[in-house]
Amino acid sequence: MTPFGEVVALPGRGLMMGNRGVLHDEHRRIVRYAQVRRWIACVTEFRGRKRVVMTPNRYTELFFLDEATAFAAGHRPCAECRNADYKRFCAIWEACHGGPARAVDIDRVLDAQRRERRHKRTHRAPIGDLPDGTFVVLAGAAWLLLGAEALAWSDRGYTERRPRPSAGEVDVLTPPAIVAVFRRGYQPAVHPTAGP
Repeated sequence: MTPFGEVVALPGRGLMMGNRGVLHDEHRRIVRYAQVRRWIACVTEFRGRKRVVMTPNRYTELFFLDEATAFAAGHRPCAECRNADYKRFCAIWEACHGGPARAVDIDRVLDAQRRERRHKRTHRAPIGDLPDGTFVVLAGAAWLLLGAEALAWSDRGYTERRPRPSAGEVDVLTPPAIVAVFRRGYQPAVHPTAGP
């Protein structure tokens, strides 16, 4: 999965797995963009469970470089395999957005913010106002904002660094409701290549 929410076949191995329902057919071809409103991001190992990737009639395993990428694509933490992250996310969500932070309510908001049919929905914002962990579009590519830098996304890690722009408006890939959660202190996990 890319930060644009695209399902693509790439050789890199990510740190997280996700789910949007059954997206493939019996020949392991992707035939739909999403099946359910509940888009979750999971750990790749949990209680010794093993899966055959793209088993017919079972959910399609999606892989993300890291949690920041999963959030940019519009996924939220899984309540089972990432229970502590899920609870922390929900508590901050409730502080930001009010009302109960039930999964069904979060999924409804994210579904409206992450896509318009099969196309990624973005929003414009001043780059200087965006918190760490947010993905933006710079020169047509996905860049992660982290500290004083912007990092270029690839399926194998962050491949290029540049000083984080301080002025101007950009297209933001991370849904606005998640950006608000980042502003309130949720720090998404990032791939080791994002480190110094």
